[in-house]
Amino acid sequence: MSKPAAISTPPPTEQRLDTWLWAARFFKTRSLASAAIEGGKIRLNDQACKKAGKGVRIGDRLDIERGDTRWVITVKGLLKQRGSASIAQTLYAESPEALAERLRLRQAQHQIRQQNPTPSKPDQHTRILLRALRRESVES
Repeated sequence: MSKPAAISTPPPTEQRLDTWLWAARFFKTRSLASAAIEGGKIRLNDQACKKAGKGVRIGDRLDIERGDTRWVITVKGLLKQRGSASIAQTLYAESPEALAERLRLRQAQHQIRQQNPTPSKPDQHTRILLRALRRESVES
């Protein structure tokens, strides 16, 4: 018996925007990607994109907003299935200006967190003082 010839399919020229965002690991699920698109958080080639089924091609420019983070990227590849993070990083190139701005904002947020630490549980010395205060209030 002869083996059947492998059918080679040409690489895709277009992909749904929600599946591309999912495959490129900007969102954990396709439904989260769709919700972001319909919520106006994604811009395709400087135009608002409201449909998750909108086609994305190599060379398209995407503006992605997720929380306080903003990416400005150019699509470099298409991938139908979600792969590893290293493969996902080859699907896009981030603009240097947007990358510098994102890193600057991250550094500023880090400095703010360092200056204003979130309140945590009391240390041992403070707990001892609190217990003593509670005992005094119960005894009186």
